[in-house]
Amino acid sequence: MSKSGAFQDMTLPLFPDSDEAAPTPLPGGALPSYIRDHRARLRERFITGGANALPDYEMLELLLFRSIPRKDVKPLARALLDRFGDFARVLSASPEQLGLVKGVGDAVITDLKIIEAASHRMARSKIMQRHVISSWDAVLDYCHTTMSHRETEQFRVLFLDPKNTLIADEEQAKGTVDHVPVYPREVAKRALELNATALILVHNHPSGDPTPSESDIVMTDQILQACSALGITLHDHLIIGKSTELSFRTEGYL
Repeated sequence: MSKSGAFQDMTLPLFPDSDEAAPTPLPGGALPSYIRDHRARLRERFITGGANALPDYEMLELLLFRSIPRKDVKPLARALLDRFGDFARVLSASPEQLGLVKGVGDAVITDLKIIEAASHRMARSKIMQRHVISSWDAVLDYCHTTMSHRETEQFRVLFLDPKNTLIADEEQAKGTVDHVPVYPREVAKRALELNATALILVHNHPSGDPTPSESDIVMTDQILQACSALGITLHDHLIIGKSTELSFRTEGYL
């Protein structure tokens, strides 16, 4: 205690096991050597060992290096993981949610959303204009990449031609954490506009549990009836959970 009898505040490191201290600015804005060396080592480990050689927080550090060039970013990487849970959920978090994390500014948000968009585009390129049935694993991978970490429900439709080639992938609606409004007539109308002859419905459950609700079953049946009247086949309805999915076709709902 101090002479006044009060406890003195002590500044403790955010992460006691960190091997880096807060950087001390150098003349001319130069990067301190211990941070510069750490960044070089991390980049080398990534180049030689790939992503599997790095835990999530170090992968985030690599991204943050470009957004924040002159600062120790390890505390921010760990703060993001503490807030959102894992690497994928950091990337899929909304700009508004990301902005609530201290240290996250426009540059960080922009770079993270660019990486998210790039991952979605890469996954989508593996299924577009391809035979869906023979590319089923790629379809599931794409659905999980784009939807499994969302915090609100999203409803998508995959439109197929007579050869079951994917000709369009469109988001039809966004909803809340446990509901998304879907209009069967609009789904059927859009299929006609695209000259699609078959559909695959996809939506996510933010809870992580892909078990269909009663409203999911009713909505699917309504779309089935609307499509059947127009000669359009409903191949399946996929519900995407956090780490697994449910197929209406496989489970006997269709």
